[in-house]
Amino acid sequence: MLVERSGFGPEFDRREYTMDVLRVLIQHEIDVVAMAGFMTIFSPEIFESHNKLYAGKILNTHPSLLPSFKGEHAVKDALEYGVKLTGCTIHVATAQLDAGPILGQESVLVHPRDTVSSLHERIKIAERALYPIIIAEFLAGLK
Repeated sequence: MLVERSGFGPEFDRREYTMDVLRVLIQHEIDVVAMAGFMTIFSPEIFESHNKLYAGKILNTHPSLLPSFKGEHAVKDALEYGVKLTGCTIHVATAQLDAGPILGQESVLVHPRDTVSSLHERIKIAERALYPIIIAEFLAGLK
C-alpha cells in the first residue's frame, strides 16, 4: 500500500500525512517499521508512548555516526567539517530528529578526494550491509 506524500513545500501537512500512514500500518497489522531513504519526518503522534503500537518500533537509517551531523545534509556537513571518519547509524526513530536510541553503527573512511556523492555511496554500502542485521536483532528481541 502506497501512502503518497502530497507535497514537499510549506503546504505539506505533516500531521495529516502521519495519520494516513498510521491508519495504513494499523489496517495491515504492521508491527515494526524500517525506514530507509524516507526523508519525511513524522509528526509526534506516531511516537507517543501511549501509542503502544509504534512507539519504539520505528527504525531509521542515517548517513553519519550519530549524534554527529543530524539532519538531511549529514554527508555534506561531515565533509565540510573535515572529518576523517564518518559512517551510518541505525536508530529508533523518535519525535526528535535523529535522536533516538542507537542500535548499530558502521564507520566509513573519508578519502581526501571524496565528494558528497562518492562518500554517500560508500556510506550506503555500509548501511545496506548493517541494516538487515540490526533489523533481525531487533525483531528477535521482540519475541
